[in-house]
Amino acid sequence: MAVSMRDLDPAFQGAGQKAGLEIWRIENFNPVPVPKSSYGKFFTGDSYVILKTTASKSGALRHDVHYWLGKDTSQDEAGAAAIKTVELDAALGGRAVQYREVQGHETEKFLSYFKPCIIPQEGGVASGFKHLEAEKHKTRLFVCRGKHVVHVKEVPFARASLNHDDIFVLDTESKIFQFNGSNSSIQERAKALEVVQYIKDTYHDGKCDVAAVEDGKLMADPETGEFWGFFGGFAPLPRKTAGDDDKPTDSSPPKLLCIEKGQAEPVEAADSLKRELLDTNKCYILDCGVEVFVWMGRNTSLDERKSASGVADELVRGIDKLKPQIIRVIEGFETVMFRSKFDSWPQTTDVTVSEDGRGKVAALLKRQGVNVKGLLKADPVREEPQPHIDCTGHLQVWRVNGQEKILLQASDQSKFYSGDCYIFQYTYPGEDKEDCLIGTWIGKNSVEEEQASANSLASKMVESMKFLACQARIYEGNEPVQFHSIVQSFIVFKGGLGEGYKAYIAGKEIPDETYNENGVALFRIQGSGPDNMQAIQVEPVASSLNSSYCYILHNGPAVFTWSGNSTSAEDQELVERMLDLIKPNLQSKPQREGSESEQFWDLLGGKSEYPSQKIVREAESDPHLFSCHFSKGNLKVTEVYNFSQDDLMTEDIFILDCHLEVFVWVGQQVDPKSRLQALTIGEKFLEHDFLLEKLSSVAPIYVIMEGSEPPFFTRFFKWDSAKSAMLGNSFQRKLTLVKSGGAPLLDKPKRRTPVSYGGRSSSVPDKSQRSSRSMSVSPDRVRVRGRSPAFNALAATFENPNARNLSTPPPVVRKLYPKSVTPDSAILAPKSAAIAALSSSFEQPPSARETMIPRSLKVSPVMPKPNPEKIDKENSVGTRVESLTIQEDVKENEVEDEEGLVIHPYERLKITSTDPVTSIDITKRETYLSSAEFKEKFGMSKDAFYKLPKWKQNKLKMAVQLF
Repeated sequence: MAVSMRDLDPAFQGAGQKAGLEIWRIENFNPVPVPKSSYGKFFTGDSYVILKTTASKSGALRHDVHYWLGKDTSQDEAGAAAIKTVELDAALGGRAVQYREVQGHETEKFLSYFKPCIIPQEGGVASGFKHLEAEKHKTRLFVCRGKHVVHVKEVPFARASLNHDDIFVLDTESKIFQFNGSNSSIQERAKALEVVQYIKDTYHDGKCDVAAVEDGKLMADPETGEFWGFFGGFAPLPRKTAGDDDKPTDSSPPKLLCIEKGQAEPVEAADSLKRELLDTNKCYILDCGVEVFVWMGRNTSLDERKSASGVADELVRGIDKLKPQIIRVIEGFETVMFRSKFDSWPQTTDVTVSEDGRGKVAALLKRQGVNVKGLLKADPVREEPQPHIDCTGHLQVWRVNGQEKILLQASDQSKFYSGDCYIFQYTYPGEDKEDCLIGTWIGKNSVEEEQASANSLASKMVESMKFLACQARIYEGNEPVQFHSIVQSFIVFKGGLGEGYKAYIAGKEIPDETYNENGVALFRIQGSGPDNMQAIQVEPVASSLNSSYCYILHNGPAVFTWSGNSTSAEDQELVERMLDLIKPNLQSKPQREGSESEQFWDLLGGKSEYPSQKIVREAESDPHLFSCHFSKGNLKVTEVYNFSQDDLMTEDIFILDCHLEVFVWVGQQVDPKSRLQALTIGEKFLEHDFLLEKLSSVAPIYVIMEGSEPPFFTRFFKWDSAKSAMLGNSFQRKLTLVKSGGAPLLDKPKRRTPVSYGGRSSSVPDKSQRSSRSMSVSPDRVRVRGRSPAFNALAATFENPNARNLSTPPPVVRKLYPKSVTPDSAILAPKSAAIAALSSSFEQPPSARETMIPRSLKVSPVMPKPNPEKIDKENSVGTRVESLTIQEDVKENEVEDEEGLVIHPYERLKITSTDPVTSIDITKRETYLSSAEFKEKFGMSKDAFYKLPKWKQNKLKMAVQLF
């Protein structure tokens, strides 16, 4: 499309050069910039043009252009807004998606720019603006609809406006009421509270009371009575009448129309929609009922596009139409929604997309002294991916063998076979507690039975930990950086050791290619450093070489290292490190590309051609958030635009699609059946590929439970851990935030300063701080990373090393582990002593040697007795702990301790009790113990216990079955 200077409105010059929002109001048929201070304020008598510019991770700029039409805007102004939108798109290079937004029927994408809502004001340019803030406050009633974004509409202030299905906000001079219809969902109620907060801040300067009124609640409640008083008293609500917003959507099949000389003509033979029906020299309309798409070919002129937009506007003015949304797309830049309407749409279309239009616009603007940096295509920015996980934790690995799992020795837990499946458990320091990642690694040549067994065993491990661990499903060749950083020195051998692989090759009568250290083997060495390096066994032929990599080739004791011409000194250093793991204590023969020995080529079967380009993984793309509904094997998703942490509702399941990996977030209030299907939901999402982005079916999937979000998930949000730790449903949480002024009412512990292991002090070490970990090769103990001597002592006391099955994780006392483990009553006394020792270790800093060199200690089963003087001191009656939540009314049969607090015996308070106490706060069971029994179980007084951080308290409560 040709671009000339006359096509550029002066108001649009320099638009879209940087990420953000830009708004123009149509005044006398011309766009006038709106001050940023007025963004989000719309007047019902006006029309607006809104430009949203988004910077992708690759550095390119994407544009969405919307034109918003107030309910009282004139037809001429609406037409001017539509035409100016086309002109703005031309100025941006003809790639923007254009949306028609009608007041009350806005798209969710548009509303997401102005969260939590927009409340259009009466008036406009023609009639003059009304300064509502100068007038006396007017009582108003609003109806709120929507789970992810809220459509707010002012309705008449009358009882007849209320119904049982919607949520209403009554804004009075001194108080804001939210009325929750009995048929409304919790999520809708929570979102409506954001509107309440907005009204409170905007129209009351944040100074007014807020009340929630439940539909059907008795008048005895003071706030309920006050609410109904504004309507003349309580009376039954009428049935909801169907309005414009409730009309059924048009379910008729899409109709394709071609624009010829300003007229829309049906396309013949369009019973089956195919991409081939669209001609690059024409414009088309796809009428889908509630949505009308305008498709503009790349070779169409600006006038033709303006004409097509006018035809679409005329089309939707029909009396029986439901004010449909108009979406205009350019050939080559069609939206997913548009492409999904076609039965056949090729993955790639033969369209020549040049920078001509954008370049010409940039040249014109540059002559006028405008900075045109944003209009030109930016060079992709490639950064080394970071693990976003603490790499000083404790790793255990099992190999799946049929329906069982076999624990690997520390020296073998980084050596995987392509024909096998593995389960790994990684426990590491979190923000205020120990976090855990449990995952499966699926070899390319593993059998389906063991793949299913691996996922099942891993799911059971997560379930046994009350779903507090994050679960991962990883396929060979698609490992994320987190996995490589955890394992560090990762080696993948050909073949397999498991029953499944051996049975498979025996049944197929194919040769066993399992790695043989005495045979010929070739390994490609790759990675970013000593803490992230891999050796991948490949076919021992010359064509497996690549000039961008280093290799290790061996035939028994004969070892060669080969360095491609494009490799660096760092790459060659990784070869030496990997050589120590694959062929230790053997001298290698270095080979440089172009000067190899004959013996080297003979082992590879002779010379042949090989590639020189490095294998480059796809760059991480911009994330997309979807809410999910999974029923009877069918998955339905809804995209949440411009998402934030507040969009994650505790009643729902969400998917965060990052293209290279997928996160399935499960709220605490999700039913148990759906929770168990989380991994299946992630697999279904990859299968459907809702964004048509060529998702890989073997992309990593993470299942994350609310409250246990790992840092490599929270990095996509501005995360507040206190919000995810709140109790109650979404509405109760939001109501607490609104009433408390926006701050979660939590006693959130301060972030723990991680102990430095091997010179590391950061929970997510920088590249310069991370170093290669030494690995214990002792066959009789599991490698322990980042575990203090106190934890080893405690674990040794809790477990019987002779009886423990090595195929299960050692029961380290952490919040992540099962609450249902019933200890032998005979070892309760040593446990108390162990806990006392652990508690005292919390208050004493480790020695310099213990800090620098983590090690496991052999401990005697008899633990040292607590210091009597210290116990007497701690047991002195002091100030009463404020966090105790015990009812003030004491029943006659209840016993009180010396402080006047209600107490119960330990046997009735523990979580495995056969005769549990009722009517207590189950999150604070320890508060109901007598002082003597508390000291017996915890080895300290209550005062000393409550001085510990929350996460330490929970560890101790877990150990004595009170949590």
